[in-house]
Amino acid sequence: MPIINRIAEFHDEITAWRRDLHENPEILYEVHRTAGKVEELLKSFGCDEVVPGIGQTGVVGIIKGNKTGSGRVIGLRADMDALPIFEKTGLPHASKTEGAMHACGHDGHTAMLLGAAKYLAETRNFDGTVAVIFQPAEEGGAGGKAMVDDGMMERFGIEEVFGMHNFPGIPVGQFAIREGGIMAAADQWTIKVTGVDSHAAMPHLSVDPVVISAHIITALQTIVSRNVDPIQSAVLSTTKINGGSAFNIIPMNVEICGTVRALDPEVRENVKSRLISTAQNIAASFGGKAEVDYKDGYPVTMNAPAQTEFAASIAQKLVGEDRVDTNVLPTMGGEDFSFMANARPGAFIMIGNGDTAGLHQDTYDFNDEVIPYGSSYWAQLVETAMPANQ
Repeated sequence: MPIINRIAEFHDEITAWRRDLHENPEILYEVHRTAGKVEELLKSFGCDEVVPGIGQTGVVGIIKGNKTGSGRVIGLRADMDALPIFEKTGLPHASKTEGAMHACGHDGHTAMLLGAAKYLAETRNFDGTVAVIFQPAEEGGAGGKAMVDDGMMERFGIEEVFGMHNFPGIPVGQFAIREGGIMAAADQWTIKVTGVDSHAAMPHLSVDPVVISAHIITALQTIVSRNVDPIQSAVLSTTKINGGSAFNIIPMNVEICGTVRALDPEVRENVKSRLISTAQNIAASFGGKAEVDYKDGYPVTMNAPAQTEFAASIAQKLVGEDRVDTNVLPTMGGEDFSFMANARPGAFIMIGNGDTAGLHQDTYDFNDEVIPYGSSYWAQLVETAMPANQ
């Protein structure tokens, strides 16, 4: 089951779509041009239904097979949004929008799913229905949650959902996946420490929020090392501190910010609880106060057992068993495909982008040689899951 010949035939066309998207990046939910192009192309393919405006600016295309007796409906998801980064690739198709860049390859994800949609709408060699899902606001806006909350799964009867992300460092033509947590929950927190201000020459008149903050930051580093099972994984990072206005004034407030990452929901809750109590208790011990604003971000991206095994088998048939890592190490990055995988059983797979710059770097570019592998993976997943001759 190698690369599908028909998809290989319009590799150049898919590449042109991808580069057009790269030249015109859009942020979060403001993906109006991108969503419009996706809608236009899906209609030109002859999709049975094309529905824009789901989860604000998401688009869903419905393609029915030559048979629909199985009644099955499978969702395939790609993300459309870019990042607020100034591009430095110097490529002919570099971003034309200052301060915005497709630095995570969502242009490639969208193009590969469009390529699969064109093939599936043309051939319809399956028994059932496929929903091709184009999502806004993956980069911090929870567009996946917005589409789920908008009733997407129920509206189209989606029973399973599959996602894919390119991964620099994995060779082109290779895939990686694992059952269970593959990408971490990604939360953010802010601690506002309040004390009593004073002249810096009279510290005994103060309750120093700078000193309190220093103790809190140090203590936070013991949460993972002393409260999380060493076999488990978690990250607690302090990333920003703001406080004070002059060298000779002890301020009243200091703000500390950071992130928590975990691959297990129980570990996530444990770290959250310990962070809040540690900050509050340390501040109180100095006579100050700590207010913690903890924002639950993307959940753990959990790959369901049956869907993971099936996705791996499709990749193995496409490129060979030795080119599919079925027990890849998880990453502590977050991914809001997790909201869809929480709503329906699913699997998220990594596709090799080759030896390129890393994700979220200003010199990154999606590798167009990946396109036939990604589009063929999507098409073969549908045809194998819902065979027309069953």
